[in-house]
Amino acid sequence: LNNGYGIVVTQRFGSHDRQQMKQAIAGMAMLNITVVLLLTVLASVFLRPLMHFMNTPQPLFQLSHDYISVIILGIAATMGYNMFAAILRAMGNSRSPLYFLILSSVLNIVLDVLFVMVFEMGIRGAAIATVLAQATSAILCGTYVIRNYREYLPGSEDFRVPGAMLGTLFSTGIAMAMMSSLVDCGSVIFQRTNNVLGEIYITAYTAGRRLMMIMIQPLATIAVAASSFVGQNWGARKPERIQKGIRLTMFLELGWSVFAAIVIFLFGGLLIRFTTGTSDSEIVSLAVMSLRIHFAMFPFLGILFCIRNVMQAMGRKVAPVLSSCIELAMKILSASILIPKLGFVGTCITEPVTWVLMTVFLMTVYMIIRKRIYASLAHQ
Repeated sequence: LNNGYGIVVTQRFGSHDRQQMKQAIAGMAMLNITVVLLLTVLASVFLRPLMHFMNTPQPLFQLSHDYISVIILGIAATMGYNMFAAILRAMGNSRSPLYFLILSSVLNIVLDVLFVMVFEMGIRGAAIATVLAQATSAILCGTYVIRNYREYLPGSEDFRVPGAMLGTLFSTGIAMAMMSSLVDCGSVIFQRTNNVLGEIYITAYTAGRRLMMIMIQPLATIAVAASSFVGQNWGARKPERIQKGIRLTMFLELGWSVFAAIVIFLFGGLLIRFTTGTSDSEIVSLAVMSLRIHFAMFPFLGILFCIRNVMQAMGRKVAPVLSSCIELAMKILSASILIPKLGFVGTCITEPVTWVLMTVFLMTVYMIIRKRIYASLAHQ
């Protein structure tokens, strides 16, 4: 949501419209408060039914519940950091959110050791450590924004946000949220089916997934940075800079994708053992197989992230959201047909195939409408 709201703020910053920028930030805060309350209540009420729906194994059920219930109560901290980080990125400052995030990650590790090993608080202690670290990053990021960008922040009069502005914020935010959430909903359904395969497969999938998410994070971050850059230059009416930014983003995404794939193919087993602490050869073997299949298609994922985010930043929301809907449908199809027939191999091949197909789909759409997009920008 905040990545989407940030696009609206970025465009107003690029066009030097300070009044609308203040209204956009005010609307952003109002929508965030509403969403935090809604998500916290709904997630708390429906947590147990959702866990049953996920086929969470009984030996893991209470531990999972203890962890997630605390994380849910920390949604406000997560939302706070993302809001202030989006505001900073909108104004061209992407370094400060990174510094606060690094500090919060180090704090998370320290608190994990303190709560789990010293105070022996178990899995709940790990969750509390995560929430406290996120809250710290939100407070630091918010304090930095207030101290250094006060002239851009809304006053009380700016909170009378016009309906048109709220509509623009909501539509852009929900489009970006759906783009991510639909993919994640597919992964939840996907995980639900995988959970039926047994604990060894659950452990192998989770171990590989954890390592993959670490490697995915730079791809996602580069794409979000690209959306801020494109949004600023869209507001400033500079199509040549937008095209240059897209080319550079593609280059960075492909560079990291190839590097990550090489690392996984050479050191995947070692990394699995290091990140999980397991010495079970079957778990390691299954996790490595999953990683190698996924990372062989990693360059397609980098391009997919890039094109989804920059099209959103240019106000072209339909195709990226549609691609996420198709991805969700493919994962549901795999969960109901492919995994029951192929087992863990079906789990491993679904996402890479989806990445390739969605990249081809979105690149085709972008190439078809590219001239029209830049022509419309020139006439605005």
